[in-house]
Amino acid sequence: MQQKPRVRFAPSPTGPLHIGGVRTALYNYLFARQQGGACILRIEDTDSTRFVPGAEDYIQETFDWLGLPFDESPRLGGPYGPYKQSQRKEIYKEHVHRLLENGTAYIAFDTPEELEAQRTEKTNFQYDASTRMGMRNSLTLGREETDRLIQAKTQYVVRIKIEPGHDIIVDDLIRGKVVIHSSVLDDKVIYKSADELPTYHLANVVDDHLMEITHVIRGEEWLPSAPLHVWLYQSLGWAESMPQFAHLPLLLKPEGNGKLSKRDGDRLGFPVFPLEWRDPLSGECSSGYRESGYLPEAVINFLAFLGWNPGTEQELFSLEELITAFSFERCSKSGARFDLEKAKWFNHHYILSTPDSVLADIFMEELRRKEIDAPGEYVTRVVALVKERIRFTYELWDQTSYFFEAPVSYEEKTVRKRWKEETPAQMKELASLLDALDDFSATSQEQSVMAWIEHNGYHTGNVMNAFRLAVVGAGKGPHMFQITELLGKKETISRLYQAVESIA
Repeated sequence: MQQKPRVRFAPSPTGPLHIGGVRTALYNYLFARQQGGACILRIEDTDSTRFVPGAEDYIQETFDWLGLPFDESPRLGGPYGPYKQSQRKEIYKEHVHRLLENGTAYIAFDTPEELEAQRTEKTNFQYDASTRMGMRNSLTLGREETDRLIQAKTQYVVRIKIEPGHDIIVDDLIRGKVVIHSSVLDDKVIYKSADELPTYHLANVVDDHLMEITHVIRGEEWLPSAPLHVWLYQSLGWAESMPQFAHLPLLLKPEGNGKLSKRDGDRLGFPVFPLEWRDPLSGECSSGYRESGYLPEAVINFLAFLGWNPGTEQELFSLEELITAFSFERCSKSGARFDLEKAKWFNHHYILSTPDSVLADIFMEELRRKEIDAPGEYVTRVVALVKERIRFTYELWDQTSYFFEAPVSYEEKTVRKRWKEETPAQMKELASLLDALDDFSATSQEQSVMAWIEHNGYHTGNVMNAFRLAVVGAGKGPHMFQITELLGKKETISRLYQAVESIA
């Protein structure tokens, strides 16, 4: 029976999660769910010098917000744990010893200064089959001297031994067959005695094998490391269980060439992180999609289209629809350009499809911060009136503030254009008319006010725009009588008289 796919997303807790990493996790998730397999979160924290406090929690919070649950993780546990590489030291040591014993790896004692001297002396120096026999390692020093140096606590690294003259084949689900000649590879460091931890290369291969990972889906930037990982699989005798690779296209900056970076986001004013991030060392705060008013469903839909397309005209997909439609055959080999306007477009459409009560709950948090106490039902009705006008939830206050606070100033250009000499008297008449209404519904108001304007021969545009100015404070907002119905008779009339007294 064929094994169900097992995929993993394996970020490093060295800072906030880049939006490109979120897309990688999403593609892993879509593939696993479509195939009835498992999606695993593994934390790659072997580089102890770059660990950033709070980064691991940030990673987990990101996927909680997006609604992308993992099947196994450091938080959930599982049958293949631990799921943090720093807790798997003894496992890696066992496999380092195995490579040393079978002669596919060796111990090197070269100091950083010695390596730098080689780089200075030799252009494009590479530690490989052509140079290793001139360096300080177990191949040149012999077993006795190597053991003596280790017993003397001399720091060392373990390097994989790449033999020249071999074609290394990487079968990639997106890029097809990639052939790399072993002579272009160097003898990468796979273990460091200083912290007794492996490097990324060995840890990934060992963990992927032991966790029975069937597909490695990751960014294009990791494609150069794939031949080394294939070599390590072969060196450890695991060639038959090697996972299939799929290297996703790079996320490109909105204009020009190159990979999307935080600098691009800062320069053009958009987030490159899923959640807001405050650097624990510098205190610098970087914006996030969540705090910028994006809905998680919109972020997922937008990211899915950065490097994949369904082959149809459909653009709006639920998560379930994405799971059904996703395939590597529809993934692009070339980079995917980040389109900020498209991200806004997605968000607007998801706001329109979000229940008014859900948007109201989001907005209530903002109202509470402003110490405004409003009933949930009222806020829901307000949101329903303006949701077509916004692209982000943070725009709700700008579009609706007049529903919660009477204007204290009035838009100058509208005053100049619409507040005529006769306007104060007309507004007082209008206030009396509205006060006499028993039915203050939008329909009843509109019928009465329009009849009054026609009967008196008033200019409809001037009267209605002055009415809006008095109630809203500016020439904006949804249908006027929907606004006043929500505000109620007392508040509407109060604002009319206030405007008459305040506007010169």
